[in-house]
Amino acid sequence: MCGFTLMNNQVGAIVAEVMRHKDNVTITPLPSMIRVDATGRMDVVYAEIDEAAGEEEGWFNAAEFEESMSTHYGRMIHEDDRTIMFANPEDAAEYLDFDLVARN
Repeated sequence: MCGFTLMNNQVGAIVAEVMRHKDNVTITPLPSMIRVDATGRMDVVYAEIDEAAGEEEGWFNAAEFEESMSTHYGRMIHEDDRTIMFANPEDAAEYLDFDLVARN
């Protein structure tokens, strides 16, 4: 599993609504936050958030995401157009072409 919590505000509600439509994602609204949990891998595609918010392309980005997010678990990778969350650290390392083998 991987996931994050969002502030329960206008931006957090938009992000949660977009993520709700992804097959492997579960949304749990709470009084002060919104939990977003996924199995395996989850992509937060910024253009999808822009569209749902009715904003111009580029409005939602990694900085806006970090501002709305309070915590996360799993491996997080920020790219120009999305943030990717991985439940398995080996999957994240493979995605980055990072060698996890210890060397002496």
